[in-house]
Amino acid sequence: MRARTLEDAEQGMEHLGAFLLLWTGVSCLPLTEGFPKCTVLQFVCANSRCVSLSSRCDAVNDCGDGSDEISCWNCTNGSFHCVASESCVSSSSVCDGRPDCADGADEQLDTCTSFSQAQPCARSEFTCTNGQCVPNSWRCDHSSDCKDGSDEEDCDHNECAVNNGGCSHTCIDLPFGFRCDCPKGMRLVQDTHCEVVDQCLDADVCDQICVHSNGSVVCDCQDGYQLTAGTGQCRATGGLAHVAVSTQEGIKMMDLSGSEERNITDKRLSPGPVSALNAHNTLYWSSPENDIIYRMSLDSGDHRPAVWLKASKGIVGLAVDWIHESLYWISTSTRALHMASLKNTKQRLLISGLSKPTAVAVQPLLGYVFWAEGGESARIERVGLDGESRFALVVSFVRNPVAISLDIPRGLLYWADSGLRSISRVLFDGQYRKTVVESNGYLDQPFGLAIFESRVYWSDQLTNSICSADKHNGTMLRVPQRLGSASPAGLVILHPLLQPADLAKPLMLNDSIWTEQIW
Repeated sequence: MRARTLEDAEQGMEHLGAFLLLWTGVSCLPLTEGFPKCTVLQFVCANSRCVSLSSRCDAVNDCGDGSDEISCWNCTNGSFHCVASESCVSSSSVCDGRPDCADGADEQLDTCTSFSQAQPCARSEFTCTNGQCVPNSWRCDHSSDCKDGSDEEDCDHNECAVNNGGCSHTCIDLPFGFRCDCPKGMRLVQDTHCEVVDQCLDADVCDQICVHSNGSVVCDCQDGYQLTAGTGQCRATGGLAHVAVSTQEGIKMMDLSGSEERNITDKRLSPGPVSALNAHNTLYWSSPENDIIYRMSLDSGDHRPAVWLKASKGIVGLAVDWIHESLYWISTSTRALHMASLKNTKQRLLISGLSKPTAVAVQPLLGYVFWAEGGESARIERVGLDGESRFALVVSFVRNPVAISLDIPRGLLYWADSGLRSISRVLFDGQYRKTVVESNGYLDQPFGLAIFESRVYWSDQLTNSICSADKHNGTMLRVPQRLGSASPAGLVILHPLLQPADLAKPLMLNDSIWTEQIW
């Protein structure tokens, strides 16, 4: 009888264990309640998130769970189709020595040969006989880096005699291979190029003004800011700064600590870019789904958004020129950079023929407009406010720069790369590149980016968070605001010092630009 009771008890414990296991499994299922209903122009991820249909099969994990990159029959430009697994991988992953397709198709010889014909090697790379690209510095280093070993053939040749070995300044021929060198006061970057040594950026301790003297640096701040004693940090005066962020629940406003969150408009749209004209206390924003740019005065009591301009669909970036009162936007449907006057809404097509535009920023005091592109030709470029003097800042080691923002006091451009899960910066002339924030669990799906005082702020759509970190080195990560089920997109920080008017004599635009190339 006692044995029977013990057997019944054990069976009861098994049933209880099975019930607890079932309950645990159910409780850990992903919750879909609270997620927005996807539109016909959006793809429904396995985790119930919504991403643009243009993000489907583009070799970028936009969903966060990879579901937008499976069952792919046709991959977009800039990606490679893995036939066996019906998936897409980035073209940068093809023939990189590491299989990304399940069957290794991206590393097969015929693939690498055909791919290299369409993708010529960079100036700093050696072209293998099979078409593979390897760094020039690997040539004749007693190690076969090309799969066909061609980088170790004919090593008695002088590599410096051809294109200076790919070196920007001095090329030194060695018994095996070569090396690049730089003049005094410059240093070598990426093995082939020289840049001027900037002691202030090397030290990287000053938020704004830096003076190098006798081997040390002295920090100072621009008018309106106060230098924090014992540090290089500059704190803004003249009131608290606030951040406005676009979500599918409307535009939300909060202070930089994440408190006092409130909806300032309940207009429900697919979240998109947002910008501001601080002098007029006015917001501008759009949604990639429609062709309307909205405007709203924060001084009005009802905060009702108004249709400001009918532009083009697929707007993914907005930027306000506060000096000349113009608005710049970038569109995936027109694949172009546009501008319009805030005074009379006259429009102009500035740059066309872009591959996959993602973001835009403007520095009117110097007369620059910056934009970013993802895809196969990922890059960041700048152009004059009138569309002239186009110049590429970043063309290598960049995958999907989805957001850009400017640190105006220091003349630096920051960008968030969702492909590399990083935030980097570079001078306006393309020099002194540095990665300041690397993958930290809050950079899987960034959208908006802003710089203020000593910190860089960004929105992350995977964690539905507004985050910030030290703009110099990425330390002191803070997540001041989690938005629950609201997915954040573009964000802008509101403070009058962010749009200065007295740092330099601004470039004056001729009114005739509005009569040319009207779109």
